[in-house]
Amino acid sequence: MSLAKSRLTDSGAPPANSGPSRSALAWVAVPLALLAALVWALNPRQPKLAPAPLGPPLPVCARLPREFTPTDITHLAEPPFPALPRERELRALFHMNTEPCPCGCKLSLAACRLNYPSCKTSKELAAKIVESSGH
Repeated sequence: MSLAKSRLTDSGAPPANSGPSRSALAWVAVPLALLAALVWALNPRQPKLAPAPLGPPLPVCARLPREFTPTDITHLAEPPFPALPRERELRALFHMNTEPCPCGCKLSLAACRLNYPSCKTSKELAAKIVESSGH
């Protein structure tokens, strides 16, 4: 009979030292704690950001120093397109998207109508474009 089998049969209990030793647990716990401390130290501090305060919308078009860029707006509530066929409505929208507004905002007529509905200059010019595309 082997030595291990004789121990089990003699005392009736398994040997007392069957799990991992304390020193083996220490060898695992210490590097994990050091790794956690390193990750915490290397983590950049997150800035405390606050959203920018929103100001009230401007009552008139803003005269901003920017270049004119055509837009691609496909629907405008104003000016109303009075029973225009879809093809002519799209032609009027194309013209309003590619034409700069003369009020000084350097937006297209369509963008000025959308962003600044109180702009009288773009309203009059858009109405003329819709009127001319209906004929």
